[in-house]
Amino acid sequence: MTEEYLRIGTITKTHGLKGGLKVYPTTDDPDRFSAGQQCVLDTKNGRVPVTIRSASAFKKIFIVIFEEFSDINDVEIFKGCDLLVERDDTEALAEDEYYVDDLIGMTVADEDGHELGTLTEVMVTGANDVYVVKGAEKEILIPAIHDCILSVSVEEQRMQVHLLPGLVQ
Repeated sequence: MTEEYLRIGTITKTHGLKGGLKVYPTTDDPDRFSAGQQCVLDTKNGRVPVTIRSASAFKKIFIVIFEEFSDINDVEIFKGCDLLVERDDTEALAEDEYYVDDLIGMTVADEDGHELGTLTEVMVTGANDVYVVKGAEKEILIPAIHDCILSVSVEEQRMQVHLLPGLVQ
């Protein structure tokens, strides 16, 4: 089952005295941090709707200021919270493209149906993404390429893969 919201970043710390927050992006779409973008802060006390007033890229993070807050004391409680957008506000994906949030937690099996484990992380590399699959006894790194990924069912939370020689020892 897919979530109503998708994570676009995680707040790491505050920035300055006027309510700025450092956000580590978990999206490859920098426009998600544009002024006017409607978002939701996922806090331990519930979800808080916010609007981005301004955002600027700095190294591998974004410094974001929300319309609703103007003081460091107002935003300190958001450290460690996820920043979400509604799934309905996202663009359609191309064939064979998936949101990372939809892949995490999938059961991964080989082409013979033997379960290898659970997809726990997607590592972004220069050439292609790599899926981290944790099994009972070992961790397998599987390149996200057509030679390895045979099928993905977001609805069933299941992925079938072909293990190239040398991937499992």
